[in-house]
Amino acid sequence: MQLQVKICPILIGLSWLLWGSVSTVQASEVLSSETSPILYAQFNQQDQAIQWMTRGLELVQAGNLTEAIAAFRQAIAIDRSLAPAYYNLGLALRQSGDLQAAADAFYQAIQNDPGFALAYANLGAALLEGNNLQQANDYLQRAIALDPKMGIAYYNLGLVQQQQGKISEAIGSYRQAMRHSPNVPEPSYYLGLLYLQQNQLREAENSFKKALEIAPNHAPSHYHLGFIFFSSDRLDDALDEFRRAAESNPNYANAYYGAGLVFLRQNLYSDAVRVLEYARDLYSQQGAREWVRKAEELIQQARSQQ
Repeated sequence: MQLQVKICPILIGLSWLLWGSVSTVQASEVLSSETSPILYAQFNQQDQAIQWMTRGLELVQAGNLTEAIAAFRQAIAIDRSLAPAYYNLGLALRQSGDLQAAADAFYQAIQNDPGFALAYANLGAALLEGNNLQQANDYLQRAIALDPKMGIAYYNLGLVQQQQGKISEAIGSYRQAMRHSPNVPEPSYYLGLLYLQQNQLREAENSFKKALEIAPNHAPSHYHLGFIFFSSDRLDDALDEFRRAAESNPNYANAYYGAGLVFLRQNLYSDAVRVLEYARDLYSQQGAREWVRKAEELIQQARSQQ
């Protein structure tokens, strides 16, 4: 049985920012009559930029990314030093699928605020997703230096280190992520994958179970726990985990593929054909051609035994 794994960096998408260091009241409310015209203009300009950024956040919450991006760009056009506007623009661009533009926006955020830990973390995550591992490592390390308790930065750093073959460092980063972000399942899950790749099945099983304690419907953890049980010939336990994976995510093709393998080993060929055909069709819809081929081979194998 083979693993199909997709590396999934986390951008801290819930951290949409309104600039907490600047009040959003009108500039006229904070300036005295003795304030110089130049300073007044600067405050008024900043106030307008923050209003556009606030509008962008409202549009994000309403699900209108296109107009939100335009609003963040307008905020930046008014005040090119407003780091949170670049940051929020980066999140919106990433959410819309424009990874390069998102990375550029996060970079501008840290250029305007070198102490902006969240922007470093998200820039690192974007670079990781773009497979620029060394730069991703550098920015994530900087995020952690600025905020040593940022669990998601440790998690993304673990992904980088794992891809670089730095296994012990990756384990350490995942453990730090679990410590500082105890309610996020991904660090435990990817730690389990790392242990699984090292054939440390007991440690992998414990890690997947930890992920499921946090998120009982985390389909990939159910699937890989099923893989461990299948490898240990615990077929009923494996089938139960594959079933739970499918219940958690009905479009998770691997769950049906795994169930098909169990049925084949149990000589339940009709059941194997049924779930493998379902897996094959899902793989086809998802563009996973190699897995379509693998599923079809198993279908033919099962049919030949009927």
